[in-house]
Amino acid sequence: MKSEFVLAFNEICEARGLPKEDVFDALKTALVSAFRRDFNLSNTQDVRVEIDPRTGESTIYSEKEVVDSIMDNRTEVLLDVARREHPDAQLGDVLLVDSTTAQFGRIAAQTAKQVLLQRVREAEREHLFEDFSGREGELVNGTVQSISGQHITIGLGRTEATLPKGQQVHGERYRAHDKIRVYVLEVRRTNRGPQIFVSRNHRNLLRRLLELEVPEIYNGQVEIKSIAREAGQRSKVAVLALQPGVDPVGACVGMRGVRIQSIVRELNDEKIDVIEWDADQHTFIAKALSPARVSHVFLEEHPEDGKTAIVIVPDDQLSLAIGREGQNARLAAKLTGWRIDIKSLTEAAAESLDNLDHPKANAEVAKNSTLHEQVRLILEKKAANRPITSEDYHTLDRLVSGILGTIITSRAENFEKTRKRRAEARLKVPTAAWRESLDDLDLPGRIHNLLLDNEIETVGDAIFHLEMGDDVILGFRGLGEAALETLKERVAEYRSRLAADETLEAAPKTAEEAVAEADMEVETAVPDLEAEPEMAEPEAIMAEVEPEPVVAEVVAETAVEEEAEPVVVAETAVEEEPEEAITDLVDDLSRSLIDLVEEKPEPQRKPKPGIVVVRPEESATEDEDEEERKRRGRKGRQLVFNEDIGEVVTKRKRKGSRSRPEWEDIDLDEI
Repeated sequence: MKSEFVLAFNEICEARGLPKEDVFDALKTALVSAFRRDFNLSNTQDVRVEIDPRTGESTIYSEKEVVDSIMDNRTEVLLDVARREHPDAQLGDVLLVDSTTAQFGRIAAQTAKQVLLQRVREAEREHLFEDFSGREGELVNGTVQSISGQHITIGLGRTEATLPKGQQVHGERYRAHDKIRVYVLEVRRTNRGPQIFVSRNHRNLLRRLLELEVPEIYNGQVEIKSIAREAGQRSKVAVLALQPGVDPVGACVGMRGVRIQSIVRELNDEKIDVIEWDADQHTFIAKALSPARVSHVFLEEHPEDGKTAIVIVPDDQLSLAIGREGQNARLAAKLTGWRIDIKSLTEAAAESLDNLDHPKANAEVAKNSTLHEQVRLILEKKAANRPITSEDYHTLDRLVSGILGTIITSRAENFEKTRKRRAEARLKVPTAAWRESLDDLDLPGRIHNLLLDNEIETVGDAIFHLEMGDDVILGFRGLGEAALETLKERVAEYRSRLAADETLEAAPKTAEEAVAEADMEVETAVPDLEAEPEMAEPEAIMAEVEPEPVVAEVVAETAVEEEAEPVVVAETAVEEEPEEAITDLVDDLSRSLIDLVEEKPEPQRKPKPGIVVVRPEESATEDEDEEERKRRGRKGRQLVFNEDIGEVVTKRKRKGSRSRPEWEDIDLDEI
């Protein structure tokens, strides 16, 4: 038998629609708040609650310090008491000790109640938000609760939704307690809980209703390609069969229209036209204007004005094609994505007679005087309100197809060429030019103002129009050949500056790469040092070096000749160098790594491509301080005895490589 606690707990969970874990957490938080309030505990002191889910018994644990004498019962506990729960407890330990009280005071109980209600309410709001946020774009059933001037409140069970005035259907009347289907438009998180906005005039409301009523759409056998809707009045739906043998229009209408009538009743007698989608835009536009019958559809896509469909209909179908207040044509335009211009057949025939001399007109039809005379007679009959037969419509159709049809087709081809030209010209404009103001071209004031008058505001616009051809610029009012040449000159200067800037940006990287390549070439030309020469005895080295310091001289990058005493290493090639002499060189030949000892007190180091190592000379003055010579000698040098020449030479520490290990530093003070 379940306890009273379990029964009450389950009742709360079912009434609020919350999981048991959330209610348990709320109850624990409430008990912790009541315990802190009853014993006046600090918020820094840890307090935890455990609840038995079967009996509802709660155990409260508080954080206390283990002491040998208690001064504050709220924060301290005796050692023997602590060891009842924690056998390993020691003095000074901070432990969670059972602090369950028999009952709370009135204020603490009231605090627990408030905290519990607040936490349950917050958990309920969060649960509702997560539930409805995942249902955006779906249909929900609701009940009208209240009606105000601006919005309608819809009850959705445990929560409410708002139907704004802009999302209501014009002409619908709502009364309290009415059952209604709405489309979940948006769910917002607010301090007062989730705020749900629903709609009745959204086009996807019709889509969801079709999915519910038509199994073929729900199963994926029929696809809804597009929907155009004027809520409360009329809608058009374009459908396509994805499975062979399925009639998409018949599947949506149903036997004797039972499926579509169910949707119409749900939308308060809103008329719905279901048409079959077609990949051929001519056919699709003609079907979109149903129930009107269409004679011709001519398409042209202007580079600036967009897509336009010129539709020719018989005179008796003109009003039907346009619809009441242009509704049918407007819905067809939304459904197809084309701007539709509807003309009657007689109007198109009269326009064709005025364009017989057009160069793009069909020559055979343009020269057929008999056809022209028949058309004029038919137009006179129309003007006199006399009936026109089907043969007359056929005659008018021949003229319209040969004259107006060919003219529109030719114009559409020219528009296509222009679009391609514009696309190619746009590719030739630098990306940075679109962000540069026209002021950067430094044009004369008159030309600058004329370009601004023609909506050319950036350098990119100017370059784009130049790439389109000279005739485009010359077509602007006030701009002649001289202005065109000036514009071309300034654009050429801008391109030069842009190219120079790009070169400067890339220059540092190129220089680094060049230096790296030069280093690689030098390393390849100079053989690797396989072994370090044997060092002489330190005493002997110092004896020879101290009176006669080694001198290094850097020479300019010129042709290197063989001399008797110095050994020259050129950047380009090494001529007949002994292997032992090459070992005296440094790795990095792009700059000098040897101090030059001159008459000046401080040596100057300059990077040069070539290095000359010479024999010690009497270059240093005898009165030079010995400590100064040792300081210069220790600075990054290494003394090596060259057996071939029988003298000590100086080598600096150089950069190691995979084939040449880095030389060790030798402290001259230790030698």
